Amino acid sequence: MKRGLYVGRFQPFHNGHMQVIESIVKTREVNELIIGIGSADTSHDLRHPFTAGERVLMITRSLNGLAIPFYVIPLEDVRRNALWVAHVKSMVPPFDIVYSSNPLVIQLFKEAGIPVHSSPLYLRESLAGTVVRKKMLEGDTWKESVPPEVESVIAEVHGIERMRQIAKSD
Repeated sequence: MKRGLYVGRFQPFHNGHMQVIESIVKTREVNELIIGIGSADTSHDLRHPFTAGERVLMITRSLNGLAIPFYVIPLEDVRRNALWVAHVKSMVPPFDIVYSSNPLVIQLFKEAGIPVHSSPLYLRESLAGTVVRKKMLEGDTWKESVPPEVESVIAEVHGIERMRQIAKSD
């Protein structure tokens, strides 16, 4: 049994994230996947508009029927990078491999002696969370960037209205 860990903020979970997960499953390198929701303690700002619970819904609904078992676990930020890997290890089931393209995440896990596979980024110019959030905020076409289940969660929690409200100045 081999278990992988894929960490991201998923603000929101989009088709690029889905492609990474599908490619992880296709390699058959792991039998189970842990999806760690980073910055779980932060929400209601323009960089982190969705709560950890909302992101759990986005991911679990989108991955319903995934070919391998998966666990979605919120991870609060620790403001000391040297302690972050130990914090993650204390919050999730044991894992053998980390999947990430984030340079800091790669460095921290490598320093801890944990193998890291850099996931290829899919359509990064259009599928970066920053781009998707900007489109949502500006009323641009964004729905094709996310799985339908994510669109549904965003509507359910009035995510667009939230983003527009917190973008206002006083």
